[in-house]
Amino acid sequence: MTASSATSVPVFKLYGETQHWPTPDLLHCESIPERSRLHDWRIRPHRHADLVHILFISHGSVELELEGTSHRLQSASAIVVPAMAIHGFLFSPDVEGHIITLAKPLADHLHALMGESSTLKKADFYSLPQANQAERIATLVAQIDQEYRQPAPGRNSLLEALIQALVVELSRLNAAGHTAKRYGPRQSDKGRQHIEHYQALVEAHYREQPSIEQLAVQIGVSSAHLNLLCRQLAGRSALQLLHERLLLEAKRQLTYTNMTIGQVSDSLGFSEPAYFTRFFKRNTALSPREFRLRQTVAVNEITK
Repeated sequence: MTASSATSVPVFKLYGETQHWPTPDLLHCESIPERSRLHDWRIRPHRHADLVHILFISHGSVELELEGTSHRLQSASAIVVPAMAIHGFLFSPDVEGHIITLAKPLADHLHALMGESSTLKKADFYSLPQANQAERIATLVAQIDQEYRQPAPGRNSLLEALIQALVVELSRLNAAGHTAKRYGPRQSDKGRQHIEHYQALVEAHYREQPSIEQLAVQIGVSSAHLNLLCRQLAGRSALQLLHERLLLEAKRQLTYTNMTIGQVSDSLGFSEPAYFTRFFKRNTALSPREFRLRQTVAVNEITK
């Protein structure tokens, strides 16, 4: 895939799909066969504006397309796909392993904790020929998968600790030279740089609900140009990206806190709870109260 065709690459919100983020979590974990078998084991080249993938393959193989180059990986191996990196997969039908997807707020938090040693902003793949390397990563991935599927006290804290440990393990592989060529956005690609700047501003200021014009000024582009870049590279308008971040935080607070609807509304910059309720229902088809009740029922069903 050539660089000139980048804007024609589809932008997915989740692994090979266009659906919204499925849970209030900042992390999603599933086995590779769970979704890839639905697509005949092929996930065609695409990218995500605000998601990071970590794949661990314990058995089988994958034909990996990463930023325009192809590679065949056998088990055991790990792959890191940062936001905006073009990637595609053709898995063997006997593949075993997991894919962990991080929402950008969590990825950025982990990157800040790790500093320059973090691997989450670098497209890379790692072969794990030594049994102890594969076992250490397999253990962490299994713990993440188990904790993700079984809500328990301290779940969020433990998930964050486990994913941080996984990033440390991958960073050590990178430092030890177990990686092949490094890939990433071209430094001359101003469009990608503007999108990354915009996403950083959204993360810092979404609770203030700034106007798109205000954010565009800080980036140094017009609001029309910012919208064009967002639609081309992220598949949504600048306002949709801002609203998606607001909605994700609203879902998390409704699920994991005892804040009242009014308190959630106020914390997210809405002048009136009624405005927040209309915003939430327009984007989810549920009122905040209905959503909270549904989440409570779902958790109770899981923990029975």
